[in-house]
Amino acid sequence: MVVGDFPIETDTLVVGAGPGGYVAAIRAAQKGQNVTIVDKDNLGGVCLNVGCIPSKALIEAGHKAESARGDEELGITTENVSIDFSKVQEWKGGVVKKLTSGVESLLKGNKVDIVKGEVYFVDKNSVKIMDEKNSQTYTFNNCIIATGSSPVEIPNFKFSDRVLDSTGGLNLQEIPEKMVVIGGGYIGTELGTAYANFGTDVTILEGTEDILGGFEKQMAQLVKKRLKAKGVNIVTGAMAQGVEESDNGVQVTYKANDQEETIDADYVLVTVGRRPNTDELGLEQVGIEMDDDGLVTIDKQCRTNIDNIYAIGDIVTGPPLAHKASYEGKVAAEVISGEKAEIDYMAIPAVVFSDPELATVGYTEKGAKDAGYDVKASKFPFAANGRALSLNETDGFLKLITRKDDGLVIGAQIAGINASDLIAEVGLAIEGGMTAEDIALTIHTHPTMGEITMEAADVALGTPVHTM
Repeated sequence: MVVGDFPIETDTLVVGAGPGGYVAAIRAAQKGQNVTIVDKDNLGGVCLNVGCIPSKALIEAGHKAESARGDEELGITTENVSIDFSKVQEWKGGVVKKLTSGVESLLKGNKVDIVKGEVYFVDKNSVKIMDEKNSQTYTFNNCIIATGSSPVEIPNFKFSDRVLDSTGGLNLQEIPEKMVVIGGGYIGTELGTAYANFGTDVTILEGTEDILGGFEKQMAQLVKKRLKAKGVNIVTGAMAQGVEESDNGVQVTYKANDQEETIDADYVLVTVGRRPNTDELGLEQVGIEMDDDGLVTIDKQCRTNIDNIYAIGDIVTGPPLAHKASYEGKVAAEVISGEKAEIDYMAIPAVVFSDPELATVGYTEKGAKDAGYDVKASKFPFAANGRALSLNETDGFLKLITRKDDGLVIGAQIAGINASDLIAEVGLAIEGGMTAEDIALTIHTHPTMGEITMEAADVALGTPVHTM
């Protein structure tokens, strides 16, 4: 590659190398396109570097720390459990490095040209890519924008060494004695749980009436029960007012029940949402349409109002999920290749790696009824499953949503251990147009957690075996 005044040509330019961008680039290359991918930061984006992967590693380390303390109910007790948090962080970093280096190998193996720099759109067929030293024009036939999102910073809580966003919360070098978490959504709940498992005194401040507002109340209640058992203080209807920082900690002021309260802690973690990274790209130069929240408007083929420019992931409407971005990336790459692909979010799952885990796919019971379906909600409890009993993890249930007239599976909600894995079978059932009978007739290994899905299908058919 020669860098200079002459434009560099590429068939497809992918802007952003997160789970949406790098998947789009690989799929486009597999379809025969000459692909260039560019990112100003590390390959893998937020998800691999400072999001999904390191958070799950930290959560798992927290689970192991909690398990190491024993379980009196099983007759196992342990004393003097020690945690070397620097080694925890070192291990977490190793997991991240393996995956990000793997992404680089996959891109190179698919002959994708990797460029580091910031992108600014010049027109609908060209951009400037700038690093600290150079500026280079690239021209393209098609472009996929996958620039992801960033944590929202709220008034009076400017991010600092003591006021942390999710990235800062993942990269602490010591276990805090006390931590305040502002926001009881999935990020705040996950990280709050992880640090509580390490022994931190955690307080969660949530502005609405309950934590995990995107999930059914009965599911969130199971998580609240476990959090309280860990000593976590949950304050709902609480609005954060401000923070005073010192060299050794913070004092957070909040208002709840018309009373102003303060909490002293080592750190305050702010997890109130994310905003799309659509600023400073020059999208206005091209005339790309965006809504008031900065989200790019797309059609069912991920195409913007500019016919050769596509957008995917956190910068378009929908939940900011890595697997959603990857899915959209495949669709965009296939559309560019002339295939008749389009997005269909019916079977897209959402998961919280809380304790216990929560997962949902397709319709909830209420959502299905609101959409005009006559449905049956069939629940099977984890407490009636042999494997759950042997794991001493009996809190939870699977609720299967089926149409009454034909038993078609259109949704499920799972609360309990391994919910993040169990939800995939129901997603496949929805995508494949399967019925409860199809699931019930599928032989599931015994004893496994997977049997719970089969048992819920039996409930839907009116022929339950292991529950009344």
